Amino acid sequence: MLNQCFGSSLFNLRPETGEQLYQPGFQPTGGGSVALPFPGSGAASDAASRWGAALARIGAGARAAAVAERRRLADDWQRLRRAAAQGDIDLDLGNAVFSRRWWMKAGACTALVGGALWAGLQVMPIHEGVPRALTPAEREGALPHMVAPLAMGAITGAPPRVDARQLRPLAEAPERPRVERSLSVGRRGLAAALRSAGVGADDLAAVNRLMAGLNPGGGSRANLVLGRRETKTVPRPLESLALRAAFDLKVEISRVDGALVMKRIPIRVDSTPLRVSGSTGSSLSRALRSAGIPGAQAAEFVKQMRHVVDFQRGLGKSDRFDIIIEQDRAETGEVRHGRLLFGALMRKGKDPVEIGWHDGDYYLASGEGVKKGLMRTPVDGARMSSGFGMRRHPVLGFSRMHKGVDFSAGTGTPILAAGGGTVSFAGWHGGHGQYVMIRHNKDLATAYAHMSRINVRPGQKVRQGQSIGAVGSTGLSTGPHLHYEVYLRGRAVNPVNLKFIGGAELAGRSLDAFQRQMNRWRALPMADAAPKSVQAAD
Repeated sequence: MLNQCFGSSLFNLRPETGEQLYQPGFQPTGGGSVALPFPGSGAASDAASRWGAALARIGAGARAAAVAERRRLADDWQRLRRAAAQGDIDLDLGNAVFSRRWWMKAGACTALVGGALWAGLQVMPIHEGVPRALTPAEREGALPHMVAPLAMGAITGAPPRVDARQLRPLAEAPERPRVERSLSVGRRGLAAALRSAGVGADDLAAVNRLMAGLNPGGGSRANLVLGRRETKTVPRPLESLALRAAFDLKVEISRVDGALVMKRIPIRVDSTPLRVSGSTGSSLSRALRSAGIPGAQAAEFVKQMRHVVDFQRGLGKSDRFDIIIEQDRAETGEVRHGRLLFGALMRKGKDPVEIGWHDGDYYLASGEGVKKGLMRTPVDGARMSSGFGMRRHPVLGFSRMHKGVDFSAGTGTPILAAGGGTVSFAGWHGGHGQYVMIRHNKDLATAYAHMSRINVRPGQKVRQGQSIGAVGSTGLSTGPHLHYEVYLRGRAVNPVNLKFIGGAELAGRSLDAFQRQMNRWRALPMADAAPKSVQAAD
């Protein structure tokens, strides 16, 4: 082993003179004796020098091995410190078993396990002993506070027993120092809501005086605070009241030095009108509602357009509508919609039809009034299925004069009066089934047949667009539809070709102002959809 570490020259030294050194147990092969060199001879001096050189090499090798071992130990220590700083100490004892690194890992692992065991032994137990069992009296007192099956005698939820000797009766129940309430202003008004909330007559009179000229609408929310009172025989004093008095105004009433004072808080409102456009589809009313237009404004749009557009012959699924309505948006997030301002129908292959609001009525873009006579379509969402003139009767089987036009619609669809007038007949009318006739003036009358329901009676006054019944299939009919007739001076005429002259018409400065307003509405930007109306609340 030493020969492998330090070389073979250490133990194979021979003098250059050919003499052999003494080796124990060695016998020369030639026999005789071994001659040892004389200490003072030259051969002995050379051997000593070689021994010294060998020992020097042994020392240098031992020192180099020690330095290398120290370096390896230092490197291992530095790697261990870096791994500990990063929380990644490798204590794998399956590799290099019994090496110096293995012994270092084994020592570190032993230290960690020993430290953990020592720390665990230092923790004091939570319970030093088993708690004693409850006495029967203690168990009975604890039953109401325990959760257990009823089959085992549990009385969970029962009030605990209280020693009557520890109770002291009170002269009267104590009151809260203040009461906070939230109320809704109903149809009877703010005064009735405050009176129901417990506000006294004096405070109620003061609130009415402060809010003179303000009328919060139904559904408005109010928050009030009632203060401490001296006795239960008098109402609590009003300490504060906050409510939305108007869409653009909030008021706060508070008590200062014994008197009620009011503070007005204005709310900024954006009154930019809302403009929405879309495809009419199979039903104009449904298309408007799908775009977010409120029901009242959608119904007004359809009602006004009936006067100038034949929905059965002049409106297709690919046509588009354009509508502008009043809209107020408060900075608090509420939205309020108002009157229909502008409406248009863009029909394929035809000129657009535009109407606008001006001075209390609706006019076409040319300034001509919308209302000039009868509504062209007395049923919403229907299509004309049969025209005016000679035809083969589908039930009787022979040709006869068809004195009106038929509109196909589902049973129960509302039928609207084509114009204002007086009901001259309402009831059964032979092959017409349920039948209504309205006389509009001395020359003009309209009739509605095959109805499933009649909502008017003879002699009743009706207005244009009022529901007078519902579509049905009574009388000589093959299916639900409306048979609509128009009589002019007692003679049946074609409702489609009937022209009416007259009505309001703008001119001069009024026409100029109206057309300028129409141009401003045409330039208004479009919105994706109408926001839902939100009731203003406190």
